[in-house]
Order: sequence, then C-alpha cells, then structure tokens
Amino acid sequence: MENKIKDINDCYTLNNGVKIPCVAYGTYKAADGKSAEIIRTAIEAGYRYFDTAAFYHTEEYLAEAIKESGIPREEFFIASKLWKDDMGYEETKKAFAETLRNLQTDYVDLYLIHWPLPAPDYKDWKRLDLDCWRAMEELYEEGKIKAIGLSNFLPHHIENILEHCKIKPAVNQLEIHPGYSQEAAVRYCEEHDIRVQAWSPIGRQRVLKEELVVELAEKYHVSPAQICLRYSVQRGIIPLPKSSSMERMIQNQDLFSFEIEKEDMYRLETMPQAGWSGEHPDRERVYFE
Repeated sequence: MENKIKDINDCYTLNNGVKIPCVAYGTYKAADGKSAEIIRTAIEAGYRYFDTAAFYHTEEYLAEAIKESGIPREEFFIASKLWKDDMGYEETKKAFAETLRNLQTDYVDLYLIHWPLPAPDYKDWKRLDLDCWRAMEELYEEGKIKAIGLSNFLPHHIENILEHCKIKPAVNQLEIHPGYSQEAAVRYCEEHDIRVQAWSPIGRQRVLKEELVVELAEKYHVSPAQICLRYSVQRGIIPLPKSSSMERMIQNQDLFSFEIEKEDMYRLETMPQAGWSGEHPDRERVYFE
C-alpha cells in the first residue's frame, strides 16, 4: 500500500494518472427518504468521494447536496454506473447523458459498467460489454469521463475487455469483506494494474457479529465495522462504506490510527464465507432468510 495513505481523502493514482481518494461514501439507499439529507451529512462529515449509480436513484440528491454545500464541484470525486437495462453502444451514450443531467455536472470522475451481464442467461454478453466499453472510451476521449472502469466483473469478463480495448479499465468494483475476500479477482486486477474497490465492505450484520471480527475489534479497541474497513485499506482496496448517522460516518473514517497485524490479516483473509450478498454476475440472485 502507498505510504501516503493516512486520511480518507488521500489518493491513489489510477493507471491513467487520475488521482482517486482511498475511501468513498456509498450512496446506495442513501436517499430512500426521497431526501438529500443523509448525503448532506456525509459531506459535513468530510467525505468528498461519492459513489452513485443510475440504479440507486441518488444522482439527483447527490447533486442537490453538493450544490447546497457551497463546495466547488472540482473538490468532489463523483463516480456513477451504467445499469443493466441501459447496456449497448447508443444506450450507454443516452444513459450517460441522463446521469450528467441528474448530477448537474458536465463530467464525472469515474464511470463504470455496473454488471457484465444484463441477466445470467444472456449469451452475447461479450459483444454487449464491448459495445458499452466503446461508447465509454469515446466519452472518455471527449473529456466527459476522467476514468472508466467496471463493476462486478470477474477475470473472465475483464479478459474480454482487455483483449479489445483502446483504454484499459482503471477500476473494478467488487463485493469484498472479511468472509468474502475475492482473492482470485483481486489478484487478477492487481496483476493488470486495475484498482479494486469494495462494495458492502462491512458485509452486513452477519460479518459484524462474527467471532473473529468481534475479537479483533476488542483487541484493537475499534468497532467491528472499522476492522472490516481497515481490512480493505490494508489490501490497497478502496472501501465504499454506507452509514446514515454522523457518528458512524466519522467512526468509519478512523481507519488510519491502527494497523491490523499480519497474522490477523491472514485470519481475516481465510475466514469461512460469511455475509455474502447472494449476488454473482453469472448466477441467479440467492436470497437469505
């Protein structure tokens, strides 16, 4: 991990030279009350990197919160994503234009293909992904996107992009947390200089109650959520935590006052599966009780 990472707004450098903060605020379900209030609170808590998506229906609320903050647009790093229903060359251009309108901006810092397949039984996904990628490359070359990337792409999905692209993916966003380490996908991305991000980095309540996570939280005098987030940070992965209270937002930023020992990292990396969302790009969604 880069030595300079000591604060949530410290940056990694992506493979195209763009600087990206090491922690983001995830906006999924952040506007379920049809309000920008939670995102406003996140800005007040100090977050400047916000991860949104067309599917989240939070783009407009993020725009509202940024405008009300009075902080210049260029001080924020904004990422959004292309949804499954909008995949295709022309469809990508149209969906991106809608994202810009919703965000009230003329560029985004990062734009991702949300899922590699619109449905698990979709056969011609390789061509579809390349059509989306070609559109995103053109938007990138026009300066409307500072960096382009992927979300929920596994190595076999990424290979298809790498074999045909002009511009390499800069980022891949995956579900990653103790109990779901995604070692093969993370290693593949590292080998190809693609920065990994972690959605659901605390893995739901099931992970926070795991015996090992609770034990380490007590050992390091932090919360179970901080153990999960620090686990990502120490792997050079950008976590995208979500929270609705100022207290937890601030606690989730305190990731640099402690370091998980090597032995404990091994224990976290080899934990039995826990807290998986049930989402997998090649399979039907699994629902848990």
